[in-house]
Order: sequence, then structure tokens, then C-alpha cells
Amino acid sequence: MTQYRISEAASLVGVSDDTIRRWVHEGLLPAEKDAAGRQVVPGAELAARAAEIAAGSEDRSGVRRSARNRFVGLVTRVEIDGLMAQVELQCGPHRVVSLMSAEAARELRLEVGSRGVAVVKATMVIVETETGPRG
Repeated sequence: MTQYRISEAASLVGVSDDTIRRWVHEGLLPAEKDAAGRQVVPGAELAARAAEIAAGSEDRSGVRRSARNRFVGLVTRVEIDGLMAQVELQCGPHRVVSLMSAEAARELRLEVGSRGVAVVKATMVIVETETGPRG
């Protein structure tokens, strides 16, 4: 079973070490000792907790779409150059970058600080993991 030290768990979920310790103390996250006597959190339990807190901002557009990957956030950068625009959104801990036509960026009235929803429809998603056993 995959286990993470407190600092690793905090980094993966995007919270402080103290928050992980508080969750353990409050019974929101189980912990045990590893062979070296360090406190560790089971990976499956950490994943479940991460899913619980990842609700984030909700897409209130009222639009139905087939894409399931929607990230609500704030526009942090808009760079228009000629016919193209590069737009960056900060969606929770995730930075999403979109390349679009300059015309589309202007029509959407995108500006730094405006709310946006990044909709991702991909036919291929690559997942990477660390090599070697974890314990």
C-alpha cells in the first residue's frame, strides 16, 4: 500500500503540514507509523480526502456540454499578438493556458482578474508516476 509522510501528503494536496496533522487529529485522515517510526498517511485515504476538498468553484454558466473537465478560475494573463492570444487562468492550484484567436479573446472580453472556465476536451491524457516501489 502506498504511504506518504506528512510533508509529502501536504505537498500533494496543496495544504500545510499542520493541516494534515490537524486532519489526522480530528479523525478526517488516518495515520500510522512506518518502519522508521515516522507518521505516514495511506495513499488511498489521502486521495479520497483530496477529492472531497477539490470541489472548488462551481461552473455557474448553466451551459450543458460533453466535456467533463472544467476548471473555474481567474484570468491571470492575456497576451494578444496579431491574430492569436495566449490566456492564462489560475484554477485553484492549477495553471491552465489556452491559445485562441485574438478575435475570440476580445469577444470574451478577457482581462486579468475576470472569472473564466477552462473547458478541456482531450482525446489523450498522459499519466506519469515515479519509478520504483513506494513504501
